[in-house]
Amino acid sequence: MNPIRVVAAVISDSGRVLACRRAPGKDAAGRWEFPGGKVEARESDEQALAREIREELGIEIAVGSLLDRSVTGRIELACYRASLAGVRPSRSTDHDDLRWVAPAELGELDWADPDRPAVEALLRSAAGSLPEGTAR
Repeated sequence: MNPIRVVAAVISDSGRVLACRRAPGKDAAGRWEFPGGKVEARESDEQALAREIREELGIEIAVGSLLDRSVTGRIELACYRASLAGVRPSRSTDHDDLRWVAPAELGELDWADPDRPAVEALLRSAAGSLPEGTAR
């Protein structure tokens, strides 16, 4: 069986990354994820991601480079770096909490399994960006 293609946005603003907590009644309720959703037929990853963020968060983003693509169970999740193309989101159709988190603090949240590889990539990147002489 082919995995379900899903895309997510790792939205950065002012040195922080947007984390979204799944609302009660949703799959993986109470766990954190990067916002996004399923890729529809005849959509590119980038088109699907821009559409999903518009539908879910009511905002526009600029989709950047691929951060991670991993298969977890039946989900193939492609996480792309993204930046705001306007205002920060204040609500979500799928989440009960939106939080801007420093990349080095992402590991403190309980992430949904498909998002964990992207979180690990961000944590490695954050650790590598510490100034010389800084404790890790």
